[in-house]
Amino acid sequence: MATLDSKIPAGPIHEKWTNHKNHINLVNPANKRHIDIIVVGTGLAGGAAAASLAEMGYNVKAFCYQDSPRRAHSIAAQGGINAAKNYQNDGDSVYRLFYDTVKGGDYRAREANVHRLAEVSANIIDQCVAQGVPFARDYGGLLDNRSFGGVLVSRTFYAKGQTGQQLLLGAYSALSRQIGKGKVQMLGRHEMLDLVLIGGKARGIIARNLVTGEIERHSAHAVVLATGGYGNVFFLSTNAMGSNVTAAWRAHKRGAYFANPCFTQIHPTCIPRSGEHQSKLTLMSESLRNDGRIWVPGKVEDAKAIRDGKLKPTQIKEEDRDYFLERRYPAFGNLVPRDVASRAAKERCDEGFGVNATGEAVYLDFQSAIMRYGKEKAMVEGIQNPSADKIQALGKAVIEAKYGNLFQMYYKITDENPYETPMKIYPAVHYTMGGIWVDYNLMTTIPGCYAAGEANFSEHGANRLGASALMQGLADGYFVLPYTIGEYLSSEIRTGKISTDLPEFIEAEKNVKDQIEKMINIKGTKSVDYFHKRLGKVMWDKVGMARNAQGLTEAMAEIRAIREEFWSDVRIPGTPNGLNPELEKAGRVADFLELGELFAKDALDRNESCGGHFREESVELDGEQKGEAKRDDVNFAHVSAWEWTGDPATSVKHKEELVYENIKMVQRSYK
Repeated sequence: MATLDSKIPAGPIHEKWTNHKNHINLVNPANKRHIDIIVVGTGLAGGAAAASLAEMGYNVKAFCYQDSPRRAHSIAAQGGINAAKNYQNDGDSVYRLFYDTVKGGDYRAREANVHRLAEVSANIIDQCVAQGVPFARDYGGLLDNRSFGGVLVSRTFYAKGQTGQQLLLGAYSALSRQIGKGKVQMLGRHEMLDLVLIGGKARGIIARNLVTGEIERHSAHAVVLATGGYGNVFFLSTNAMGSNVTAAWRAHKRGAYFANPCFTQIHPTCIPRSGEHQSKLTLMSESLRNDGRIWVPGKVEDAKAIRDGKLKPTQIKEEDRDYFLERRYPAFGNLVPRDVASRAAKERCDEGFGVNATGEAVYLDFQSAIMRYGKEKAMVEGIQNPSADKIQALGKAVIEAKYGNLFQMYYKITDENPYETPMKIYPAVHYTMGGIWVDYNLMTTIPGCYAAGEANFSEHGANRLGASALMQGLADGYFVLPYTIGEYLSSEIRTGKISTDLPEFIEAEKNVKDQIEKMINIKGTKSVDYFHKRLGKVMWDKVGMARNAQGLTEAMAEIRAIREEFWSDVRIPGTPNGLNPELEKAGRVADFLELGELFAKDALDRNESCGGHFREESVELDGEQKGEAKRDDVNFAHVSAWEWTGDPATSVKHKEELVYENIKMVQRSYK
């Protein structure tokens, strides 16, 4: 078992990034125009990286499977973006953001990367304001902030309930400028299906034109993967239906180690599933937990009456409600981290207190906030003795200004008015903290292949704090990768143009075509979705919110059986030559069926509870933390980076030991 070199710079943590930038090798501006870079994925990380690298003078080819970069899944991050600007004067700082992120990740993230993220966070906000991102502002004109789970300060910048969309439009405008200048060649409706290595270095990709079906070769001196996470391995998740692991997984099979695949995030505020035929789940932003109070009936008989339609939530008296997060975690209340809130909701539902037909829902109630804001507004407007209806109307207007589009979305999906009756929410698969292993420079174990944003593993440990996904994506794309990639490319200036006629490109193209032909010619009896749903059920039931050794062992065997059946009985209509969405899905599900087994293997190997990875065998049994996750810092204070061997069951584990020099590893407490 090899120990991985993360290339963390020496020196005090607050000087590492500055010193590293000061001594890193650079590429002469005149040489940059001779260097080609491929960026796969054009969400916040990829779009920002492509725009920045092109602005610096490199020749960039950007790929996305959507028709436009504006449709990248980054738009779905609604609630906000973190930055340590301390506008609220509530004690925030770079160190505080660094500490909260490491603690929130349950001490399973790389310390140096997290500190760098906190350092550059303030620059991101300035960059986005300059691009015209319409962040919310307070009465005095300063950018407004709200709080998110796992912190005691307000550091989350937001644009109503559509922050990701507005930030993506900012990155897209920067990218479009470079497309217009001819420095970025944008290839939409293209999917990367293989990474090409020449002499051990990443030298290009094989991509499929999703409109014509043509298999194309594209060469470059470096390849950047910014393709998001793999939450759709669960089938039902908050991810867009097209979100997949294929680019990252194909790079993994070429030698890029895959780190911590079992670290997936369950988000507590999702609209509950409504039946067996649902294709995805819809997220309600964590920002709602600023003003919404989470509760279930305090009596099982009341919960049953609600499920049976005999009682409405508004008929439950205040003293008969259990605000369980406020009860269990008084210091943080409804703003505990996502993993803590999710497990608490599941525990209440498992005990019979769930409030929808499936028994898998809790309430997110805004009535207290509406009345509070209404009274405040009435006082400001000088309204004497306002009626309850007037207070309600004034408070509703405040909530609507803050979260209006989220409330509207909930109403359209559920046909229930959240201003009048509490929202129903339940945990769902959301973000994946695991991903391709990268060093401090964001390079994978393949020279010349980089991973940015959610596609890599590096910043969030075992649980991501809310509003940190947008922060990491833009940090990597705008402020990290443009520096660190020069260290590698400075040695590539004499390489010259990479030919796509080399044997390695020919072989990789043949491999891709052979796999497509193999799948299309199976001509079985079952649809792609049939296998994806079966995989998702195994993943959710046995590798989901709570895991144990028996279930994980069974999951590995069951996933392998599903995979074998897929390769003998899947039916893909149509031909490979042209538009064929079922063929696209088949390739992605084939990769999920391999990843799923490695996911379960990693979860079985990590015999501890940490963050979103909750092993039932590793729980605090007594004391103040009774029932909470129990880490094993002696045996598992490391990153598990898996090397492909040809079979997920025999993947080889490599360790990166996690050393904390600036933060003491202690039991997380939000009480």
